[in-house]
Amino acid sequence: MSLKVSRILHAGYIFECAGTSIAFDTIFENPFSKNCHAFPPIEFDYSKIKQLQFSAVFISHFHDDHCSLESLNYLNRATPIYIYCLHEELVGWIRELGFQEVHALGLNIPIRVGTFEITPRRALDADVDSLFQIKGAGLNILNVVDSWIDDDTLNLLKSQGRWDLILWPFQTMRELEVISPLRAEAALKEIPAEWVAQLKTLRPRLLVPSSCQFKQEAWSWYNHAFFPISYKDFSDQIKQVLPQTQVVRLDPGVSINLSATEFGPAQPLPWITPLAPAGLDYEYRSDLKPPGTSDVAANFPALSVPEMARVFKYCTEEIKKKYESLEISEDSYFHKLRVWKLSLYPQQGEATDFYYQIQENTIELLPGPTDNFMWLTEVPAFKLWNALEAGETLTSMYMRINDVYFSAQIEAELKWTDIAEDPLIRCLFNGVFGAYQKAQLESIKARNYQSP
Repeated sequence: MSLKVSRILHAGYIFECAGTSIAFDTIFENPFSKNCHAFPPIEFDYSKIKQLQFSAVFISHFHDDHCSLESLNYLNRATPIYIYCLHEELVGWIRELGFQEVHALGLNIPIRVGTFEITPRRALDADVDSLFQIKGAGLNILNVVDSWIDDDTLNLLKSQGRWDLILWPFQTMRELEVISPLRAEAALKEIPAEWVAQLKTLRPRLLVPSSCQFKQEAWSWYNHAFFPISYKDFSDQIKQVLPQTQVVRLDPGVSINLSATEFGPAQPLPWITPLAPAGLDYEYRSDLKPPGTSDVAANFPALSVPEMARVFKYCTEEIKKKYESLEISEDSYFHKLRVWKLSLYPQQGEATDFYYQIQENTIELLPGPTDNFMWLTEVPAFKLWNALEAGETLTSMYMRINDVYFSAQIEAELKWTDIAEDPLIRCLFNGVFGAYQKAQLESIKARNYQSP
């Protein structure tokens, strides 16, 4: 007996065996998460996607590049949905789409679906992520998704016997480095030593470089700054430490047949059309000079007068209430008196600057500009509006933090400060759950209401 493994994109897969078809982290959008474009590029046939009949869909966690209500909206509502998420409201939102069976997954509790057994395993950040152990056709498969694995889980996985196939997140994303590139060090094009040690422990027969398979917009400088490890880098480094493991690249739509003794190519997914030759790879450039935020903002639509008024209201009124509702630690950079400059960049023209005085968890909008600011946040106005109205996440906002040099004293303090202490980041995202999916649900409801 054999099973067929197919790649959708990013962390999405389909497993088929003896009439049972299960899917993981089903994303049928290109781009997804606002600006994540399939790489290599593809085109979806949505008429065929709507005809898919999965025995079950499993979702590893709530991040929008793994759980998208717009993608789930294409599926038959009788499809059982299993999701690992500690927030009960997400289960409710999926049910509001009309799905009849939506189940919250528990760690280490196996789920039987036809010929498969799927067991969620604990990830390092168990409040967010999970990974999946999949058994079928006599094979033992590990889908790590984009999680990190702690020692206890690694020991458990080691005890499970031989691993026929592991889907491993091969990229180290520079999510914070691109937000503050002036202070970021060049990336090492090396697989983290921790990953190497774990793979040597698990010793998989086949290894697929998985997850983080996307690029940003064609104009984006992120395309040469976000992902430092190429497919070739990954394969070459794995061969050096695990010569008995075969690295198998699966691009979107590509499928393989796998048995206990052999594997080979299988019929590709008929609803995914490649738009470029196979074998495209990532190219990281450590010498790349990032464009200014004004240049980035020129790529986004201009806001209407009401939309800009919405953004200004947030900056002049709402941000105070939100910031002062958040807790702050005594060792925070903002525990001392600081002046924060927030610059909003329109599609064209000069930025609008707001200056705030912050100390501990109090914040006041200053009446005018000052040169004595000690923290700088720049963001395209369109992206801030989209974060407020559509739940856009930090990864795609093109926010820029501290893109200037301050006094020697401030620089010394900033050296040990987490970029995530940024007041705008905290106000937009701290304590906020599911804004992206909630906005999707409202959009879907509105479209359905307007349909004849």
